[in-house]
Amino acid sequence: MDTARTGVDPGRGVVMPIGGAEDKVGRMTVLREVVRLAGGPATRLVVISTASSLGDEITHAYLQLFAGLGVTEIVGIRPESRQEAADPALVAAVEACTAVFMTGGNQVKLATLLVGTPLGNAIVAASERGALIAGTSAGASICSRHMVSFGPGGTTPKFRISHVSEGLGLLADVIVDQHFTQRNRFGRLLALVAANPGQLGVGIDEDTAAVFRPDGVLEVKGRGVLTIVDGSDLVTTAYTATGTQPLMISGLKLHSLPRGAKFDLLTRTLISAPGLPVEDPLRPAVTTLDDVPAGTRPQSRRIAAEGAHVTTEQLRRR
Repeated sequence: MDTARTGVDPGRGVVMPIGGAEDKVGRMTVLREVVRLAGGPATRLVVISTASSLGDEITHAYLQLFAGLGVTEIVGIRPESRQEAADPALVAAVEACTAVFMTGGNQVKLATLLVGTPLGNAIVAASERGALIAGTSAGASICSRHMVSFGPGGTTPKFRISHVSEGLGLLADVIVDQHFTQRNRFGRLLALVAANPGQLGVGIDEDTAAVFRPDGVLEVKGRGVLTIVDGSDLVTTAYTATGTQPLMISGLKLHSLPRGAKFDLLTRTLISAPGLPVEDPLRPAVTTLDDVPAGTRPQSRRIAAEGAHVTTEQLRRR
């Protein structure tokens, strides 16, 4: 695994792919997290709206949203050709920023116009010097080196169900898919991991973000879940299948992580998650009668009601 991309590298910035459809009218939890991680009111933010079909409308919308969250230095750029992505003024804007935010839309268009251009290289350089790079939907996909280009949804992994192309490479050992649960993209992520078992598959729900920190820790923010697919030990027919034949995949490790969960990218293991019991080293492993305080009496009603349906408990009280 490339530790310079997904492991410990204190000099790099946070990479924050978002699953799309982030809340823009309510609490705006994910967008607030973008601002917080980028430096709060001191953020110098560049919004890149190339992927979107909404033109200046989406650019103006995000400028207003981030301004409402306290950001005062914001610029929107929208290169529509590789020639425009070589414009020194656009490159200079990214070189001066502390954060880049890429909107949703068409990730193939975004990759075609950015990857390998001076502007695309400036985004990578910004990440390497510590800037936050965030993107929603298409802007999330392009963070990967192996970027999901297109492919249908569905639960069953099939041969040739999806295609990949080159992304920005901010996450070299991770394949990011977005709108994951909402568009049922489970099968295509499984198929991609089966064909690329060295890559960690990360499916991100809408209004949810995967925060890749430079210390090698992934943290979940937002309303939905992250689905992580680890193919380190898989057995598969991905290299013998033909046509659109369903794939045999065995030995995958699957993690479904809600907000607040933390995951170690180097060891590919869970660090912590809300609701997990906290180990108490002082609690005895074995309890005897000597450990019961004198005068303690069982609370029979509470014990009898534990695990019972509320209506059952109500019936007993009658």
